[in-house]
Amino acid sequence: MKITVVGAGNVGATCAHEIARKDLCNEVVLVDVREGVAQGKALDMWQTAPIQGFSTRVTGVGPEGYDKTAGSEVVVITAGLPRKPGMSRDDLISTNAKIVKEVTENIIKHSPDAKIIVVSNPLDVMTYAAFLAAKVPSNRVFGMAGILDTARYKAFIASELNVSPIGIEALLLGGHGDTMVPLPSYTSVCGIPVRQLIAEDRLQEIIKRTQNGGGEIVALQGTSAWYAPGTAAAQMVEAIVRDTKSVYPVCAMLNGEYGMKGIALGVPVVLGKNGIEKIIDLKLTAEEQAQLETSAKAVKNVMNVLDEMKMF
Repeated sequence: MKITVVGAGNVGATCAHEIARKDLCNEVVLVDVREGVAQGKALDMWQTAPIQGFSTRVTGVGPEGYDKTAGSEVVVITAGLPRKPGMSRDDLISTNAKIVKEVTENIIKHSPDAKIIVVSNPLDVMTYAAFLAAKVPSNRVFGMAGILDTARYKAFIASELNVSPIGIEALLLGGHGDTMVPLPSYTSVCGIPVRQLIAEDRLQEIIKRTQNGGGEIVALQGTSAWYAPGTAAAQMVEAIVRDTKSVYPVCAMLNGEYGMKGIALGVPVVLGKNGIEKIIDLKLTAEEQAQLETSAKAVKNVMNVLDEMKMF
């Protein structure tokens, strides 16, 4: 089995190393437009194999090396410009959409049966762009956002309560950004509803911090996060190649779920060997549904910008 990661920046390299470290496949192929970067990072990763005890071979190729990715079971797209201080995700749309389109077309040319995980920003719209470029069923093209956002939400709750994050269960919906919708009604700590442990005003502060989770890191270090996003993408790869049927929040193309169609939005799904095996259509309160629709409107506005570019 072969898995490809396109983009050898911080997120892509972290993702590729996690995939290799978990021995999820025979070979990980790392692709980057900058000649020598993917090759160098792949060689460095492969040299950790004797130390960390994995057998997955790591190979790096430049922009002309897509033939080396042929037959990939899963492809993760992290290629694109990173966010910089003061830059919104929406500012990235034109340049990154062109990159995602070209990458997706190369992927499908060499791996027509691949499942595609999009990590490039703005996430929801880049997932939509990849879906349009791939011209394959929507269960095979989806974005990584919800696992990362949920992880941040859980981490903040764990810090607040001074407990391990391992026993925290949580869920969120909507776009990847400040309109995302964390759901306290689906949040618990070892089965205990979170509202029994954290006061409502403090919980809302945690939710706000989660919604700005990426921006907080950009402000601190001057560039986007990479450890958590890369690891989150690798977790999705694991669910697919091991056919775990895990329930994760991912950015999926909706076809009537939550009363919406033709939009890429974060929702809980069952993830397995076929990609999205099922979209879970939750029963939301009126307030939660209203928040989701507000988030969907923000995503749709940016999708419309892409449509107006007539790139597809």
